[in-house]
Amino acid sequence: MDKLYYTIGEVSEILGESSSLVRFWTNSFSRYLKPKRNAKGNRLYTQEEIEVLKQIHLLVKVQGMTLDGAAKKMSSDKKAVDGKVKVLESLRSIREQLVEVRKSL
Repeated sequence: MDKLYYTIGEVSEILGESSSLVRFWTNSFSRYLKPKRNAKGNRLYTQEEIEVLKQIHLLVKVQGMTLDGAAKKMSSDKKAVDGKVKVLESLRSIREQLVEVRKSL
């Protein structure tokens, strides 16, 4: 079962990026990301916000877009970006399974 909220450390681990980069993206894409804060002021991200961060990661890190370009792409064609993220996750999962099969042979 998925958690309701994830800390910035957990989110950075999921994305494979640093916590400071996740914090920077949160501030830069405040239109799409509004994480809840706990009593200590720590950011808490929902699963939907993690999906948005995965989209940002794809556009900025994988495709090499600027932050402005990524924001424009997300506002104009968010469904296509989401589809690409899901395809990449599926391919990574398949690759991990194939590596496990190869190890067992």
